[in-house]
Amino acid sequence: MIQNIRRSLTDLLGAEYTAAVGRARAALTGESPEALRAVADEKVDFYPEAFARRQEELMGDIGHSLAPAFADTEDGAPTHSYRAAQHSFAAPLGGLGAFRIGEDGRLYFAGKSEHYQIPLGHDFPGYSLIENAKRLGIPNATHNNTRGFITRTLERRLIAAANGLQPTDPALDRILSQKEPGVLNTVINLETGSLAVEAALKMMLSRFYTIDGAPAQYAGRVPVFIVMADNAGGVTGNYHGTTVLAQTLRGLWPDFYTAVQKNELYKVVSVPIKDSGAFAETMRRWNEGKYKTAGFCHEIVLMNYGGIRLSEEYLQAAYKVCRATDTPVLCDEIQSCAWYDGLFLFRKYGLTPDFVSVGKGFPGGVYPASKILTSAAFDSLSQFGALVTNGQEELASLAYLVTMEFIGANGAHIEAAGRYYHEQVRALAQKYPQVCTGVEGDAHMTALCFDSVDDAVDFCTRMNRDRCVDISAQTYKPNCPPVALTKLPLITTETMAGRLVALFDSALAETAAQKGAAL
Repeated sequence: MIQNIRRSLTDLLGAEYTAAVGRARAALTGESPEALRAVADEKVDFYPEAFARRQEELMGDIGHSLAPAFADTEDGAPTHSYRAAQHSFAAPLGGLGAFRIGEDGRLYFAGKSEHYQIPLGHDFPGYSLIENAKRLGIPNATHNNTRGFITRTLERRLIAAANGLQPTDPALDRILSQKEPGVLNTVINLETGSLAVEAALKMMLSRFYTIDGAPAQYAGRVPVFIVMADNAGGVTGNYHGTTVLAQTLRGLWPDFYTAVQKNELYKVVSVPIKDSGAFAETMRRWNEGKYKTAGFCHEIVLMNYGGIRLSEEYLQAAYKVCRATDTPVLCDEIQSCAWYDGLFLFRKYGLTPDFVSVGKGFPGGVYPASKILTSAAFDSLSQFGALVTNGQEELASLAYLVTMEFIGANGAHIEAAGRYYHEQVRALAQKYPQVCTGVEGDAHMTALCFDSVDDAVDFCTRMNRDRCVDISAQTYKPNCPPVALTKLPLITTETMAGRLVALFDSALAETAAQKGAAL
């Protein structure tokens, strides 16, 4: 059961800070200090009963017209590919929790949490604290050399969570002072996940190429990036952002990468999924002679490659080899962070990465704000020369803190609901063996696997078009298992998940019937 909590800005940020902010606002505007203190101390319900009740009620209205359609011909000014992919009929006119009303007036269920941005749904009541912060006069915009108190507080709390500690634990100060690999104790604030991952890749490269003239640790050797393979042994099984360097890791820019290889600037090598022996042999091969592994980059759930979940045993064995070969590890949690009790999936796996990319879900779709958590052992990038000069907005950091506070109070619900949903989808796959081959993924990030691309596309079309449930068939990568990807908001209850699975059931019955008729 989802637990409502009540918090004020003072609860989250402390009385000394909110009092200081109130005094500054009063000095600037002449407002009453008492009125400003009341804003700071106003407690907000994060999940009030009326909001919770409405979520259950709306579940029965999915696909129905709840508002007049918006008759619109505005196309904007997109590129060709954006124009081809656009579905304005489903674009949001309004949203509440796990639901949105599209421009066609119908009610849609956010089955992928609006591309992983809203773990707590649209218009989450807890984020009204952001409006209180605006009333209190807390500015959003800052710069790297004026990181605000909220952002600094968030940094410390993220490091505490990444190490399984409470922010007040005395052990946190010891961790913050360490410089050993595998100890996460540093945060770089960035705007997007791509930039967060790019920062990690640059820190890996800085051990081979000098940034500022200082000697690099492995100068003269060829850096080798290790990534997850696809089912054909290629490099398309990974996805770590949209910068040029990250895209070469997954096979884009082939002519550019050919030139990179010819000049031995760096090399990309893939390792088979879930094969510990092959991983160890790959690491041995590329740590000989002129080659040196620069880093191992992985997700835990490959949400851009069939939703495949890597096992604890595989990753723990891989990390052991990486530590023995001085190979830093990037655990890319852009998609999985903020979707688990404890916030991070790597914590549940018992992993000790050197870099963790986080973002997407943490600010709840309110502001773009990603981070790279890293070890001080790899602190090699200058503030202004090698990194972007933004990413530490105060209200974005407050959105993080609100999300973390609510998830922290609802870990039991998150675990139970995610487990229930995954098990129900697994049972459903067994019911339709003529079209389904099983499930992948984990908890809210469950992927339904299909016998063929046509089956996956047919099912997703029926869910999107006829039932207004936003899920997608992953068909754009070669050799990728055909799956339907889902990522439910964390506020989805077991009752809501059961109703959703019933919609899956009816669509699968139609897909199976059509396939049977075609045979």
